[in-house]
Amino acid sequence: MTTSPTGRFDLAAARAVLDSQPFSRLIGARLTAFGEGCATLEVDLREELHQQNGFAHGGVLSYAADNALTFAGGAALGPAVLTGGFSIQYVRPATGRTLRARAEVVQAGRRQAVVRCDLHTVAEDGTERLCAVAQGTVLAVPGEQESGPAAR
Repeated sequence: MTTSPTGRFDLAAARAVLDSQPFSRLIGARLTAFGEGCATLEVDLREELHQQNGFAHGGVLSYAADNALTFAGGAALGPAVLTGGFSIQYVRPATGRTLRARAEVVQAGRRQAVVRCDLHTVAEDGTERLCAVAQGTVLAVPGEQESGPAAR
């Protein structure tokens, strides 16, 4: 991850990092909130992201959780972070217009953060419905505070 022209790791800098990820561009992900140990990532649930029963594919939910967890961890630890690992529990099939992954740091030290993420689908009328929860560990990458992670 990198910092913004102002030298801060803010929403603009975080969005630039997300945009530098080819897979995130393919999915159509966007960061709508970032800072103070929190991040929100959204994905429009177009047909190409569904599985055979018409629900959002579990891989899309896992992707959103992974990136939201890591961005929230980066908001607490700095821009050079990687996912150490995470688990996800699917609560109900994901149907709706948009997938919204909200992540928040539960505890952060100097080198790692434990982060929780709630994933909701958003209906046409704006109603949110919980579809999955995730928790993970985000690790600071020593010596890379300016250049950021090499891969996701």
